[in-house]
Amino acid sequence: MKLARFTVDGHTRLGKVKGDQIVDISAAVPEIGNSMRLLLEQLDTVRDAIEAIAAPSWPLSSVTLDAPIADPRKFLAIGMNYQSHVDEAAAAGVTAPQTQIWFNKQVTCINGPFGDVDVPKAGPDRVDYEAEMGVVIGKRCRHVSREDARSVIAGYVVCNDVTARDWQFRSPTFTLGKSFDTHGPIGPWITTDDEIADPHALTITLELNGEERQRASTGEMIYDIYDQIAYLSQVMTLEPGDLIATGTPAGVGIAGDRFMKAGDVVRVAVEGLGAIENRFVNEA
Repeated sequence: MKLARFTVDGHTRLGKVKGDQIVDISAAVPEIGNSMRLLLEQLDTVRDAIEAIAAPSWPLSSVTLDAPIADPRKFLAIGMNYQSHVDEAAAAGVTAPQTQIWFNKQVTCINGPFGDVDVPKAGPDRVDYEAEMGVVIGKRCRHVSREDARSVIAGYVVCNDVTARDWQFRSPTFTLGKSFDTHGPIGPWITTDDEIADPHALTITLELNGEERQRASTGEMIYDIYDQIAYLSQVMTLEPGDLIATGTPAGVGIAGDRFMKAGDVVRVAVEGLGAIENRFVNEA
């Protein structure tokens, strides 16, 4: 399934995408409102009921697609996880990590798949893009083996790990530079794991104003998705709705000294998952 949050007639609802239509599935889980996180907590129980619902529905073109998860408890991201990105960073004097390198994006950065992204008024003039595939956790888990990691995945989203580079490099944790409001566009929906034969065989691309800037296969990750889940779950309990951004390939703006300005439009697509497209605007 493709699970979404959408707004129509002033009301935000949970839905499933079928072709060019979106079906309201709220009747299957009336007690949870429009929280995708709460839906994922009981998805195994209500999946059949959701699949059976056929109406009401609307054309996708007539609704606003919102961030599929508005309230995750965690938004974690791995750095330097494509060799091509490691190589371009090394050319700028950045040392390649010897282990998985993780940072937080604060969850208030979450943005919709087509929402405007701020060029902040707090001073950043080096706002950058990073095309990434996102993993959505579906089961509460700890100490997950690599072999069992796929069993805790609910599905996948398209991400743009927008980064304020000047703020990023002020702190070794990266958190501030990764967490400005609106700097976490995700979507356009959650494609459930059963729809993807191999999450490590998908093409990921990014276009800036229609010009392709990034292209890679998710199979080029240094640490694949299952390694990431096994590593993280040694430290913390992963919960339904938690987001993991799995790394970006070469072609980020900082490598070419090209940073975002108001009016720029960035489109990120992942094969089988759809695409998100966001316009950069000066923060009001």
